[in-house]
Amino acid sequence: KVLLPLEKVLLLMPIPDEATVTLQPNWPLIYRGETITVRCEIQGGGRTEWTYEWKADKLDRRSTHNEYRITAATESDSGKYSCRGRNDYLLTEWSEVVTLTVSDEATVTLQPNWPLIYRGETITVRCEIQGGGRTEWTYEWKADKLDRRSTHNEYRITAATESDSGKYSCRGRNDYLLTEWSEVVTLTVSDQPKPVLTVSPSWLSPGASVTLNCEVEHPSAGLRFYWYKAVPKLSGDSYTGYVCRAGRGDPVFYTQYSELKLVWSAGQFVSLPFSKKQMFCHHLSSSMF
Repeated sequence: KVLLPLEKVLLLMPIPDEATVTLQPNWPLIYRGETITVRCEIQGGGRTEWTYEWKADKLDRRSTHNEYRITAATESDSGKYSCRGRNDYLLTEWSEVVTLTVSDEATVTLQPNWPLIYRGETITVRCEIQGGGRTEWTYEWKADKLDRRSTHNEYRITAATESDSGKYSCRGRNDYLLTEWSEVVTLTVSDQPKPVLTVSPSWLSPGASVTLNCEVEHPSAGLRFYWYKAVPKLSGDSYTGYVCRAGRGDPVFYTQYSELKLVWSAGQFVSLPFSKKQMFCHHLSSSMF
């Protein structure tokens, strides 16, 4: 009969795995007012009584309970949760951290997301609730142009006017909860701009180069500038005329044309009102703002 040393016998004892924190239901985002259970599980540890320790601001660090039921969740329940278990013989390692996020706010977005909209353009105002696709929502709006209660989460504004300008805010509700009002998003609609075409230098020598600059007051994102070479129906060929305009979107929404600028081959430069009836325009190129 052979007797094994005591330490070799102890090596054969099963050691429980690391503890695990689970969320039930296991949703990455919880909304204010919902209910969720935070549970500490120890695989293979059901044979004995465990005392649980928690790393979480909202939970007692030492507890005999392996789960907490959070009813009417608030943002203060958000955070990182970790646990471990101990009994009379051993202490497990801390579990991997599980992050619980409680959201209570919807978001208003503009598509396209331009800070300034020109009269006549099209824009969509949308109310988004992150991760809220698992249920049906009813939306409420704070905006003069929109219905306060609506089952739709977006509005498409075609041919925008100055009356569409204003502050937009929304919130969502379902059978179980009501989100907070979103942050306010301001929509500004202005008149169709008219670019200003300038030349530098202001004088020319024969054979010298000139720089033309097309600018829009209060420029907005997404603008592309279009250049045109204008040929007036007038006698003489000692000058060249240029105009520009800007556009953006698909289909393209164009600004007005700039005033005509004439560059004289003799080195003189003049500015004349632009009339499409007085000239033919040849599209030269476009450039992105």
